[in-house]
Amino acid sequence: MDKQNDIQFLSRLHNLSRRDFIKFSLGGALAATAAGALASCNPVSTAAPIIPTPMAHNMPPSNSQGHAEGVLMPGYEGDIDHAANGFDPTDILTDFEYGRVSTLPNGQTLREYDVFAAVKMVEVMPGIQYEAWTYNGRVPGPTFRCVEGDRIRIKFTNGTGHPHTMHFHGIHPGNMDGVFEMVQSGGTFTYEFDAEPFGLHLYHCHAFPLAEHITRGLYGAFIIDPKQGRPRADHEMVMVMTGTDLDFDQENDVYAVNFIPFHYDRHPIKIKVGDFVRVYLVNLLEFDPINSFHLHANFFNYYPTGTSLTPAEFTDTIAQMQAQRGILEFRYKFPGKYMFHAHKTEFAELGWTGLFEVEA
Repeated sequence: MDKQNDIQFLSRLHNLSRRDFIKFSLGGALAATAAGALASCNPVSTAAPIIPTPMAHNMPPSNSQGHAEGVLMPGYEGDIDHAANGFDPTDILTDFEYGRVSTLPNGQTLREYDVFAAVKMVEVMPGIQYEAWTYNGRVPGPTFRCVEGDRIRIKFTNGTGHPHTMHFHGIHPGNMDGVFEMVQSGGTFTYEFDAEPFGLHLYHCHAFPLAEHITRGLYGAFIIDPKQGRPRADHEMVMVMTGTDLDFDQENDVYAVNFIPFHYDRHPIKIKVGDFVRVYLVNLLEFDPINSFHLHANFFNYYPTGTSLTPAEFTDTIAQMQAQRGILEFRYKFPGKYMFHAHKTEFAELGWTGLFEVEA
């Protein structure tokens, strides 16, 4: 039988779905056979995916009263080599790119950025290498930040073997839209426009096939602050919700905030009681129609797209279609560990979950 039939046969034989391969390693020669079959399913990638090691349930030690401490979500053994990846999701939370700032003759602020597209092998789970397509060597790409009315100038260089672009959500001329001006391998293009409207936006590659270019990592957040600013926050952080199709069959196998599954589960985000927290939440999930965010033991003010300074909702759960985004603002009243995650069980169990560790 051919390789496509091989993997279907193996799945039937062991009564395992495609995602079961991610959750439970088959091991040995059978895993190698499955890996080879999965690799044949991808017409674009040059990298063969690897069947992960088991996603074991984290069973933390019990305390003196016999109660388990910590999180009981599923997960993987070990941790990611973030240094080898060249980026760390904890840093991405607060790594805002303000550009090289100067003043134009008309008094307008000019912000200049350099962006380079490259193919990069990234460890998404311990021992699992994935061929990502990156802006500036990271996924998600840089979080560009500016003020409404600033002139934005981005020199984009395509260092990959595929045509790519940068399509920004917002208001700008049609010839700066990143749709028709494909940047070929080795080519450059300079995007220039005025930042408007204020709010939380996003950008992504708009080359076809769109799903392939987006899910492989060519996306990021774009924040335009209002001229009058927003109320000062103790913590501002960017969270880009995504999924990764490890076997290139156009279905997600793992889910995450800022690309690495379970990262904030293993590396909780530390804040203090009463801290004013602002989260810039963007959904760039491909292959699934909707994503969501749920905050445990708390409510937040929600500003859809961030284009209003008045919250539209006070809630603990919101849903977003792809490219929808919004700003969340909240404070915690009590110390402790509090989960945040997609309120879609499958997404949470496959990586889209994290913790706020609130200290007194």
